[in-house]
Amino acid sequence: MRPHDVSPRLAQPVLSEGLWLVRHARPLVDAGVCYGATDMPADSAATQACALKLAQFLPTDARVLLSPSQRCAQLAQALHAVRPDLQSTGDPRLVEMDFGCWEGWRWADIPKAAIDDWTAQFADWRFGGHESVQELMDRVGSVWADTWVAGHATVWITHAGVIRAATLLARGVNAVQRSDQWPEEAPGFGQTLRLGR
Repeated sequence: MRPHDVSPRLAQPVLSEGLWLVRHARPLVDAGVCYGATDMPADSAATQACALKLAQFLPTDARVLLSPSQRCAQLAQALHAVRPDLQSTGDPRLVEMDFGCWEGWRWADIPKAAIDDWTAQFADWRFGGHESVQELMDRVGSVWADTWVAGHATVWITHAGVIRAATLLARGVNAVQRSDQWPEEAPGFGQTLRLGR
């Protein structure tokens, strides 16, 4: 996907240490369920495996921020157990998008009209009644700005939607108007994406 002049541009960060975007391990929920802001644990074995992998390459002075969601807190705790030097701080701006009344529904069972309304007004429509894509972009953008001002290696333990928003911010895009401008790709469960140098 390539942005199509959809927004003002943000200053590009220059930070040698970079930003690591880490997606939590697989949550304990059936495939195909809409569960954005729903709080649930992740698979404990997968969480431990992810923590062990992260512990091998994260820098010793990294600052760790995490979504307060249970599945992210589990990973932060497992990481701290093997790397006590990595202290973590919860940041509610890193939670997944809130899908409101559609939380817990199977995506296939959500009425097509509801999805069509969201697609037609992608940036500002509060799908499920709680949060719009632009509101997600704005809160992730505020963490993004704080991260680069801090000026050292930072790790976000977070969710796919937040990571997608961050990849747009990394390209200087802070708003999207159409659903086809939203990134389809995101790291898999327990995987990491590094931004910066």
